[in-house]
Amino acid sequence: MRTQTLSYTTGATETVLDITRDCEAFVAGAGDGLLHVFVPHATAGVALIETGAGSEEDLLRALRDLLPPDDRWRHRHGSPGHGRTHVMPALVPPYATVPVEGGRLVLGTWQSICLVDLNVDNPRREVRLSFLPG
Repeated sequence: MRTQTLSYTTGATETVLDITRDCEAFVAGAGDGLLHVFVPHATAGVALIETGAGSEEDLLRALRDLLPPDDRWRHRHGSPGHGRTHVMPALVPPYATVPVEGGRLVLGTWQSICLVDLNVDNPRREVRLSFLPG
């Protein structure tokens, strides 16, 4: 198994960040196996979605509808509605596994690997990539 940890700055706004190119670079030439993408944070997730056609904002809007940024949450430190960011990984898990064939990701035509971060209080995120040979 080979691993690498990447760091990202997601900023002070809710973010869907496409990390597909970094994942592609990590598995380039690696042969067949699985890429496991893991976010070691309690308030971030990994989604496989289409990007560039408005889906990023659609996902953020859907998460706002499901998890409103208001004072209903018992987990209350940080910015208003911060507790919802601790619930989000139950809907957008902190991991994804993608097949790799011949050192290339096997994604659908419009699929991208994205870091999803609703936590505006912590703009620094790590993503751990692990390649498991087949």
